[in-house]
Amino acid sequence: MLFFILISLVIIQRLIEVAIAKRNEKRMLAQGAYEVGASHYPYMVTMHVCFFISLIVEVIVFNRSISALFPLFLLLFIFVQLLRVWCLTSLGSFWNTKIIILPNANVVKSGPYIYLRHPNYVVVCLEILLLPFMFQAYFTAVAFTLLNLVMLSVRIPMEEKALRDATNYEDKFKKKISVS
Repeated sequence: MLFFILISLVIIQRLIEVAIAKRNEKRMLAQGAYEVGASHYPYMVTMHVCFFISLIVEVIVFNRSISALFPLFLLLFIFVQLLRVWCLTSLGSFWNTKIIILPNANVVKSGPYIYLRHPNYVVVCLEILLLPFMFQAYFTAVAFTLLNLVMLSVRIPMEEKALRDATNYEDKFKKKISVS
């Protein structure tokens, strides 16, 4: 029962995020933004949908039980969700599930983006591990961690190139070296 409650809450959260992303996409496109990486986006969506299907099937078919470390994994998952909200609110209308580039925009370097270039991708990586670990669904954890790493190996370089080409990304994320 706990499994279905938690998974349902996470799926509802994702659906709300998709609605927010659609709203942000419309706003940005109206301001002259454009999409990059549209060809890989359906694969990414499919991967995330299959993650939930795999997790549900693995838990039900193989009768996976709650991990002895469930309280720790749940606490970490809640922390990761707070980091997710921090990422989304820091980017505001720039946040999206797609790579939407607004030419000449000032890149956001606040919130968790002060510390990491792509904290939301870190969040996704941790979620793909933590959710299955809570219910001992290790096949799903390993398989989708690997698939996600492949996806990010395509997505991140594409996103960074687009940001470098059309925004002040390079200036914002230059390493500052102080000479004493």
